[in-house]
Amino acid sequence: MSTVDRQRITQQQAVGAGVQVVLLVGLWVGGGLDKAGWLVGIAYLVALWSVLAAAVHRAGITTLGPADIVTLVRAGLVGGVTALVADGLVTGDAPVVPLVVIAAVALALDAVDGQVARRTGTVSALGARFDMEVDAFLVLVLSIHVAVLLGPWVLAIGAMRYVFVAASRLAPWMRSALPTRYSAKTVAALQGIALVVAASEALPFLLAVALVAVALTLLVWSFGESVVWLWRNSRLPARPDDAAMVGPHPRE
Repeated sequence: MSTVDRQRITQQQAVGAGVQVVLLVGLWVGGGLDKAGWLVGIAYLVALWSVLAAAVHRAGITTLGPADIVTLVRAGLVGGVTALVADGLVTGDAPVVPLVVIAAVALALDAVDGQVARRTGTVSALGARFDMEVDAFLVLVLSIHVAVLLGPWVLAIGAMRYVFVAASRLAPWMRSALPTRYSAKTVAALQGIALVVAASEALPFLLAVALVAVALTLLVWSFGESVVWLWRNSRLPARPDDAAMVGPHPRE
């Protein structure tokens, strides 16, 4: 990668970092973000920058595509949600409205980056991986917040994908490529929607519990189908370790 190419990608990442900093400032001024949220938000930003820079270097790409830019914006929004949730864990009072609005926008944009990638012919393994990591982390953070409201069992939603990844490290047969299943994509999208609705505290407690429990049940079923398929097709060639991180719900 040339110096010019490296500078271009660095500039793109800097824009994404700037968006998140502006978001954090806005939450501090008008959204009630406290010191703990600031620290976690900045830590998230540094981790995102480091991980993305390493992934770009390994992939050997010269610039982030338009879909990657959309995903980068979503990642910044997820950083805002992460800061608010961390703040709520410390203070016991996370600002509900900004948390729900930012999370909802991040979820809505999830339907955009894949379409942009396909329409511009810029679908890539890095883009799919980046998209999925952002999705998975948003669901994890939301599950932490909702677990405070409904109970620790909700954490299973956020942890499910990471458990799958850990299991694939121990069981090579789980690293085979999975076929695209629209049911899996639907179930994956439902997790975020259910968690955002529960986080809004607009539903009565029992109804929120029922909604999230249904989402978790469907997620267990979806992951179970993936595991069964992988077991039955375990003689297929294994993917490289990095590809195994994509998990059972490819987005692109």
